[in-house]
Amino acid sequence: MIQIGIIGGSGYTGGELIRLLINHPAAEINFVYSRTKAGEPLYRAHEDLLGSTNLCFTDSVDPTIDLVFLCLGHGHSKDFLEKNPFSDATKIIDLSTDFRAQANASLLGKTFVYGLPEKNKSAIENAQFIANPGCFATALQLALLPLAKAQKLSHPVHINGTTGSTGAGIIPGETTHNSWRNNNLSWYKAFNHQHLGEVREQLSFAGTDGTAATRTELPPFYFIPNRGAFSRGIFATLYTEYQDTIEAAKALYNAYYEGAPYTHLSEFPIDLKQVTNTNQCHIHLHKHENQLLITVAIDNLLKGASGQAVQNMNLIFGWEETLGLQLKANRF
Repeated sequence: MIQIGIIGGSGYTGGELIRLLINHPAAEINFVYSRTKAGEPLYRAHEDLLGSTNLCFTDSVDPTIDLVFLCLGHGHSKDFLEKNPFSDATKIIDLSTDFRAQANASLLGKTFVYGLPEKNKSAIENAQFIANPGCFATALQLALLPLAKAQKLSHPVHINGTTGSTGAGIIPGETTHNSWRNNNLSWYKAFNHQHLGEVREQLSFAGTDGTAATRTELPPFYFIPNRGAFSRGIFATLYTEYQDTIEAAKALYNAYYEGAPYTHLSEFPIDLKQVTNTNQCHIHLHKHENQLLITVAIDNLLKGASGQAVQNMNLIFGWEETLGLQLKANRF
C-alpha cells in the first residue's frame, strides 16, 4: 500500500479523489491538508463520507509521502510546492492548470508530464510529476486527437460545450448557485475559454516528436462554452470540414483508441448520463454533407479531474490502468 497525501481536500475534486482513494486496493490516504478545516472530520465537508472514513483534515504535511495530489485552485500549486518541499522520491500529480502549458512545465528541477493517458501513456508510466488535464481540455482533446494525429485537422473547428455547475468550483458565485442555474442556460467566455490554449498546444504535438520544429499548425477553433442546469458532466459537439467517408472516420477513431480502457466510439448517438459518475469518455461521429460532427461526453469531476488523476497514479506505479475506477454510470 502506498501512502497518499491530498492538498486541498475540501473542494469538489478533492472530495471525488477521497471517495476514490478510500476504496482503492493499493493506496491509503495518509493525510488530507486544509488550512481552513484542520481538525475537522472529512465528512464535515463531504457529508456522504460519514461512516466511510474517520480521517480528519490537517494543516501539516508529511514530506516523505509516496504520492501527493494537489487539488488547489489554479495558480496556487506552484506557490505551495515552493513553500512545502517534498522528498526527492515523492511523486506529484497536480490537478490545477499551473504546469500544463509546456512553457510552465518545470519548477525547482521538476518537469511535469502532461497527464492525458490516451496521448502520453508511455511518458506517464515513466514520470514522477504529472500535470493532470482539466475538464473541457480533456473532452475536446479526446474528440479531436485522432484527426490531429492523422493530420486531418486542417479546417476551422466549431465547438459548443455545456458543463455542469461543479465545473465552477465549490464556492457559490452569481452564476453558479442553484437558484440561478436551475432551469437556466447561458454562455460564458465565448471564443477565449482558458482551456483553449492547452488544447491547441497538445493537439499541435499529436503525431510529432514533441519538439517545436515538428509542431503542426492548427486551424482556428471557435469555442462557445455553456453553463448547464445540472451538477456534473460535459457534453460537447464539434464540427469541421472532412472530405473522407464516415466509415473512414470511424476506422480512424477506433484505431486510435484501441486499447484505451476509458475512451470508446459509439455507433449510436450518446447522452450525458452514459458517463456521469464514471471515468469514461464516449464519442459519436456523424457526417452531414462535408461536415464531420463529433459528439463527446465525460464526467467533469472524474475523467475531467480526479478519476483521470487516479488513472495516472495507476500508470505511474505500474498497476492495472483501471484499478479502483470500476464505477457505475448514473443512468437512472
